[in-house]
Amino acid sequence: LTEVYSSSPALGRYFRSAQVVSSSNESSAVIYQLVFSVPPSKEGFMENIMNRDFITNILRQNIYDED
Repeated sequence: LTEVYSSSPALGRYFRSAQVVSSSNESSAVIYQLVFSVPPSKEGFMENIMNRDFITNILRQNIYDED
């Protein structure tokens, strides 16, 4: 995850770290905490760039690109 987000043209300059919060061997599920350092509030920045869908889609696109 660190490589995916730190090399992202859209989020790389804001990305700081990724760490595992919890994991489950039974379901192969892992919960990560992503840390970003965002600039002081700019109009629409948090709604458009730092929303959950956008961040998830960057990871999804990286997975598709590897296939």
